[in-house]
Amino acid sequence: MKRSEINAALKEMEQMIKDYRVSLPPFCHFTPEEWKSKGHDYDEVRDNMLGWDITDYGLGKFDEVGFSLITIRNGNLKMKDKYSKTYAEKLLYIKDGQYAPNHFHWSKMEDIINRGGGNLLIRVYNSTEDEDLDRVNDVHVHLDGREVVVPAGAQVKLTPGESISIYPYMYHDFEVEKGTGPVLIGEVSQCNDDNTDNRFYEEIGRFPTIEEDEEPYRLLCNEYPAAE
Repeated sequence: MKRSEINAALKEMEQMIKDYRVSLPPFCHFTPEEWKSKGHDYDEVRDNMLGWDITDYGLGKFDEVGFSLITIRNGNLKMKDKYSKTYAEKLLYIKDGQYAPNHFHWSKMEDIINRGGGNLLIRVYNSTEDEDLDRVNDVHVHLDGREVVVPAGAQVKLTPGESISIYPYMYHDFEVEKGTGPVLIGEVSQCNDDNTDNRFYEEIGRFPTIEEDEEPYRLLCNEYPAAE
């Protein structure tokens, strides 16, 4: 992706957050220049990859496959002695036409919440013992305190305010219901580790390759300079 595309995506998400009157922690507002002076007191942000994030899954088709997000809080499974949080929280922003590919988590359980905007569609499958899609058996899903059973591969619609619980080994993808507008998504989960706990049905990447055609508006969570 071009840096200008990343900057535009971050500003678009930032505007929707403002429109829905959500306040972000201070580190989300730091400029790249300000990050140069931040010391070890911000190591939790660096070590746990808090802050702004863009994924195009390494495919270079962000407007079709990808979305914007912010990790607000997170523990660290590899540094439990230093960071003892057992939970994480994110905000995600997905536009009409974008798609988050099919995957499950070996360890993490998460709630996906439609915080506002359009309607979110989440397709669900159980997984087989060999981690393939179970295209036969129904899926038990929990929606805001209600348990329902849906056919394998069904899309569950979340209107604003609604949520779904995603259990380990439950395949899921998501996209916006066409014509309903972008969605601001909340995610509340156990500790998040994108490097070790994402099992994508088809092998894909994570972070975009960046072409620097302008200065960054915000640093992404994998771009922070080390503390001096």
